[in-house]
Amino acid sequence: MRNFRNLSIWSKSHTLTLKIYSCTKNYPKEELFGLTSQMRRSASSIPTNIAEGCGRNSNPDFRRFLVMASGSSSELEYQLILSKDLKLLPDQTFKELEAEIIEIRKMIHTFIKNIPEP
Repeated sequence: MRNFRNLSIWSKSHTLTLKIYSCTKNYPKEELFGLTSQMRRSASSIPTNIAEGCGRNSNPDFRRFLVMASGSSSELEYQLILSKDLKLLPDQTFKELEAEIIEIRKMIHTFIKNIPEP
């Protein structure tokens, strides 16, 4: 069993989740059950899937959860684009968060490639 807390991809994705929670707290109230909720779920899904994959006893299971984490990062990236286009997110904040998401997704894909096949 792997310890997810020792993985930099988990740490970076957890930090990103905290940033998403922080920036969405200023979204309009009418978005609470819409975009705010979706972004928070997408963001938290990344470290959650990494953690769950670490708790599995096989490399194929771990790989599958990493793929899901990558999918959640793509979902969050779109939601950031939508937030920027709706003027809910300043351009600079968008650029910073987008760069973090892209970095995390690259790290996940590199990690997946390095998991030994059964």
